[in-house]
Amino acid sequence: MKMNQHAVVIGGSMAGLLTARVLSDHFAQVTIIERDPVQDQPESRKGQPQTRHLHALLSSGFEIVSRLFPGIEEDLVAGGAMVSDPGAEMCYFQFGGWKKPFDSGMRECLSSRPYLEWQVRRRVVALPNVRLLAPREVKTLLTNEDDSRVVGAEIVYRADGRHEESLVADLVVDCAGRGSATPKWLDEWGYGRAPESRVKINFAYSTRIYRRKATDLPNAKTIMIAPTPPAKSGTFIFPIEGDRWIVTSGGMHGVEPPTDEAGFLEYIRNLPVPDIYNIISRAEPLSDIVPHKFPFSLRRHYEKMKRFPAGLLVLGDAAASFNPIYGQGMSAAAMQAAALQKLLQEQGNAPTLYRRYFKQAAKIVDMPWQIAVGEDFRWAETEGPKPPGTDLLNRYTAYLNRVMEDDAVVGEQFLRVVHLVAAPSSLMSPRMLWRAWRWQRQQGKDTAVTSQPVTKPVRQN
Repeated sequence: MKMNQHAVVIGGSMAGLLTARVLSDHFAQVTIIERDPVQDQPESRKGQPQTRHLHALLSSGFEIVSRLFPGIEEDLVAGGAMVSDPGAEMCYFQFGGWKKPFDSGMRECLSSRPYLEWQVRRRVVALPNVRLLAPREVKTLLTNEDDSRVVGAEIVYRADGRHEESLVADLVVDCAGRGSATPKWLDEWGYGRAPESRVKINFAYSTRIYRRKATDLPNAKTIMIAPTPPAKSGTFIFPIEGDRWIVTSGGMHGVEPPTDEAGFLEYIRNLPVPDIYNIISRAEPLSDIVPHKFPFSLRRHYEKMKRFPAGLLVLGDAAASFNPIYGQGMSAAAMQAAALQKLLQEQGNAPTLYRRYFKQAAKIVDMPWQIAVGEDFRWAETEGPKPPGTDLLNRYTAYLNRVMEDDAVVGEQFLRVVHLVAAPSSLMSPRMLWRAWRWQRQQGKDTAVTSQPVTKPVRQN
């Protein structure tokens, strides 16, 4: 018998779906409230403009999703997605060189965001104690007399804006994304707003879908040409279901990829190496070029609030959203959902979870935040609170990028950090420092990091 009766999840995107799956083991009823109409098919909804762009489910997130939904990997692959070893099958160029390929043992999912989300959603809504209400909007949250506890939600039918319904709940989890109304509600109830960290990056990106042929990239699956300061342009090409490529080009601090065909191709042609251009210049376009902008990374520090109402949690982008170039969002949300699952297994009493949950969620968010924000501060134009030691760490990791051209052991540890499996501090271990020192000795020359391009082809396995 489940201890808790009813949970409400605000938002039916990946964070909300994973949260609903976790809550379904501990509540008699779970209700997901989604603003947009939802069809039983892969789709990019009006409230999710970013889903039309490249997304990555990192190794850490894929492991959690696979555990929560047994058999989902097989269904994803059967539908055309790929499961890839990012060490062996990703060609990665930055700081003037291609990184040495290696078998990492890690696995990431390569698919479109709508397809992945649909595969997750169909499993969640099939659970007997989960229901999805859409299109509905949470008008406000319901609280007890002294606003010390959230006891439900007032929802409205978005088609006409008139039909309202009150849902009583033991727990409400806000997974509504960056547009979360929780800061406003907390202010209205007298709690004030959570402290915020904002790091301004002015990231702009454009995406196009192309027909994919087996001969395009026969010995690898993805190419990432990441920007090396002071350059601000990069492009990624990933395979997705339907024998398609998804190509996302990005620029920071005033550099924006064009949205016309000639300009988009020229932008990619001008990257330090021609490998992505060589593929897409011959490929058949299957979509328009779709732009999107991401002005700043945002973190709401709910763990620092002195007072907080029982019965309410915040998860995913509603708590922290990062520069999308690093592909951390879905995996960070999965890790928070897994932390919530563990707390429910240990504590069980949903209304008082917030004390422990926000502390653990903060530790989870610290890792992708440190990675993303630290990398963004490689550019002098980046504005916001800079974590202590960022400049020193950036100089060191820039040097490690050179080492990774020849040392797969360093490359593997670096990849574990990127995939949120290991902490950034692991790159400073004695083993890593020794290998970096040994590499420098072996070079017998000046190993200063430069941004000069090379023209050698993609390294193949």
